[in-house]
Amino acid sequence: MRLKFTAPFALAAVALTSIATPALSAEEVNLYSTRQESLIRPILDEFEKDTGIKVNVVFAKKGMLERLKSEGMNSPADVVLTVDISRIAAHKEAGVLQSVTSEKLNANIPPHYRDPNGEWFGLSARSRVLFHSKDRVKPSELSTYEDLADPKWKGRICVRSSSNAYNQSLLVSLVVHNGPEAAEKWAQGIRDNLARKPQGGDRDQIKAVAAGECDIAIANTYYYGAMQNSDDAKQVEAAEKVTLFWQNQDGRGAHFNISGAGDTKSAKNKEAAIKLIEYLSDTKAQEFYASTNYEFPVKPGVELDETVESWGEFKADEVGLDKVADAQAEAVKIFDRVGWR
Repeated sequence: MRLKFTAPFALAAVALTSIATPALSAEEVNLYSTRQESLIRPILDEFEKDTGIKVNVVFAKKGMLERLKSEGMNSPADVVLTVDISRIAAHKEAGVLQSVTSEKLNANIPPHYRDPNGEWFGLSARSRVLFHSKDRVKPSELSTYEDLADPKWKGRICVRSSSNAYNQSLLVSLVVHNGPEAAEKWAQGIRDNLARKPQGGDRDQIKAVAAGECDIAIANTYYYGAMQNSDDAKQVEAAEKVTLFWQNQDGRGAHFNISGAGDTKSAKNKEAAIKLIEYLSDTKAQEFYASTNYEFPVKPGVELDETVESWGEFKADEVGLDKVADAQAEAVKIFDRVGWR
């Protein structure tokens, strides 16, 4: 299966408590989003033009779920939009989302990228893969996520903190596929093979490989695409020194995650809310994701960005992300037990 990448919606720096509550109207829809305004406002503007429905947006770096819980059924929010399966699933677990039935959403979004009960829907996909030094690692030496725990990689791996949601979801995928005991052994092996204490973001891991601090980095693909096309010459140079490697191609395929959305239980504009999510899952919005952020659109058949196309063909893990969401708490416990900080 071939997908299309767009970079993740970055988090805006505006605090939730500093934003006025949006007005309600029959021709409006109110969106709470942790995705950066500059990345999604253009497609929201297109939605307004195409449907006549105004979109009021609260952009927030953190605290969105806490606000929804405190507002309860009085919340003005109709739709939530956030990144990583763990975050959208946390909204379902907290009981702030409602089930949606939509033939269009079911047609546009593969089953493994949506909640079986219709409470959340993946809108763009990204993979967490390896980036290795062109000079110090041969592709033939690499194979699977599991292989990274082998002592042959001792002192050669860079990765960010275990508190990072992307790392937690990757570990959860190993819990789902291999069981908790094997996943814990893997996490212990990664900790033992680290070249340095976990630090920084995904771009920092790729930069560390380029600088010779480690030979392999674990990072999300859209960061790599952004570095390849950056206005910063140093980021471009760092990206040129590494190569993306798709893991587990002879088995389940590379791990994928999503950005996702759901209708709130408090939605006063439910019809407009469903229309917004449907629009974001359809071709125009999916092409926007593809050309803007180096993520993969979830809708099959959307043309790949030239940069993403250059990464080659691959097999993607199609495990249901609802299963990944269900095992999230186990990953946090495993990371704590093995001391991956």
